[in-house]
Amino acid sequence: MPRSTNSVASRARRKKIMKLAKGYFGRRKNVWTVAKNAVEKAGVYAYTGRKQKKRNFRALWIQRINAGVREYGVSYSKFMGELSNKNVQLNRKVLADLAMNHPEAFKAVVDKVIK
Repeated sequence: MPRSTNSVASRARRKKIMKLAKGYFGRRKNVWTVAKNAVEKAGVYAYTGRKQKKRNFRALWIQRINAGVREYGVSYSKFMGELSNKNVQLNRKVLADLAMNHPEAFKAVVDKVIK
């Protein structure tokens, strides 16, 4: 019996990749092998980017908290140490938001923790 190929499934696989490559520059958008490589590489970048995003935001929050507490003559590490000693359950994201957008509320937190 002759070998049978499933051209419907093959075409569907290719269409899926070509759809993901839409908008790419040059041959990356319309040549199968180049588009396939570009989409695979883009997937790797997307995966690592999702991990880096978490790191970047944590670093940003730390910088904002540090800038906020320096106004009151305290370092970031001392502030965070006292925060855990006083059992204040506020994470860095919330503290950074308070420091940026609600300075009076942030001052109240700093006063509670430091004094």
